[in-house]
Amino acid sequence: CFFKTLFSLPFTSSFPLLLSLRRGQASVSYAQSLLGAPETRLTTLSNGLRIASEETNQATCTVGLWIGCGSRYESEKNNGAGFFLEHMAFKGTKKHPQSALEQAVESMGAHLSAYTSREHTAYYMKTLAKDLPKAVELLAEVVMSSSLSEADIEQQRSVVLRELEEVQGSLQDVCLDLLHATAFQGTPLGHSVLGPSANARTLTRNDLVEYINSHYKAPRMVLATAGGVNHDDLVALAKQQFSGVSFEYEGDAVPVPSLCRFTGSEIRMRDDEMPLAHIAIAVEGAGVASPDIVPLMVANSIIGSYDITFGGGKHLSSRLARLAAELNLCHSFQAFHSSYSDTGLLGIYFVTDKHKIEDMMHWTCFCCNIDLTKLTASIHTRTHSNFKTCFFFLSSGTTPVCDDIGRHILNYGRRIPLAEWDARIEAVTPRIVRDVCSKYIYDKCPAVSAVGPIEQLPDYNRMRSAMYWLRF
Repeated sequence: CFFKTLFSLPFTSSFPLLLSLRRGQASVSYAQSLLGAPETRLTTLSNGLRIASEETNQATCTVGLWIGCGSRYESEKNNGAGFFLEHMAFKGTKKHPQSALEQAVESMGAHLSAYTSREHTAYYMKTLAKDLPKAVELLAEVVMSSSLSEADIEQQRSVVLRELEEVQGSLQDVCLDLLHATAFQGTPLGHSVLGPSANARTLTRNDLVEYINSHYKAPRMVLATAGGVNHDDLVALAKQQFSGVSFEYEGDAVPVPSLCRFTGSEIRMRDDEMPLAHIAIAVEGAGVASPDIVPLMVANSIIGSYDITFGGGKHLSSRLARLAAELNLCHSFQAFHSSYSDTGLLGIYFVTDKHKIEDMMHWTCFCCNIDLTKLTASIHTRTHSNFKTCFFFLSSGTTPVCDDIGRHILNYGRRIPLAEWDARIEAVTPRIVRDVCSKYIYDKCPAVSAVGPIEQLPDYNRMRSAMYWLRF
């Protein structure tokens, strides 16, 4: 996935340091490039809306509106409303019908997109820097003045239902949604982003309007930009287009996400006709603002990932990846740490043959026990280098940078500079990795989801016992 991202990004926006070397500035060091990163400027309007920008000397820019709402803020009745609204956003506004909106975007050669997650919603546009005023105007219309006509709602209802059917065919998405459902059962964080098909069939225009009125408030919005933009000009545009966004709630009923408790538990969906087993196992992780977040990211990088199409075999940096290649343990695996505002999931997802499930479980525990407790200096150095390469590279290009800015302002109230991230990563020692992993993994009850031919998946109590024997 990383290398796919690596080669899909434009050379000019993804490798600014290499370009500077080509221009004869070979004396620029790694530390200097971090300290020389553009400053992220932040301004807050009187209604609470925040404007954040990173200005670079580019002809293009990405501008978007990041909103602090998602499926975690939904109830059983309206779960999926945010995702439904994402589909409705580009179907016309009160000022522009769909055809006029599409023509306006097309005439700029821009790309308009959106996404919804469990805690965030984003609407953003990549365009030429000279078209920033028009882009901000269209974004304001799309988010705050969507027409939500009954005819469009019925048309998009069928589109959403088709997408739900397609997602059911993505077993990774199904498995990880089931993992959230069991790990955070009885809490809003257990909701899927797309919502159930029953809700997609019954959501009304009033439900969507109520969702907008409840969550699309100025203090929960960030207008973020990256690229060839001027911050002062952006602030002036924001005042013009977003000063009227409300900051008040009816009866002061400010939606606050409820505490999402973690429950050690499991969901099994056995189907012996499926060719491969899809299994995810996780313990409760750290929230985005926790000081443990970086050590857990480093630990996650040590376990790494693997796909049967990878080259390298026994020379792969991850011990578990080498074993997977040598012993044919699985088709793929991915260590992950999904962080939310106050909690997270730290675990591994793998796809394997039904006869290799127990072997994969055994060697996963073995590698966690060895690599996270007896971290050698060479592995530690290599992991730091690999982690920083992936981390910093995925912060290149105006769109990922803009997304980074929007999420950081919502999560931390500021954009954390690359130099600060680098210092945090360098401060992680083998002892810190061991202590933090002991805190989150040792003797904890895991959450498990499994789909497919999973007859050989060990009993839950056996998996629970394995966590006890992970000595840090």
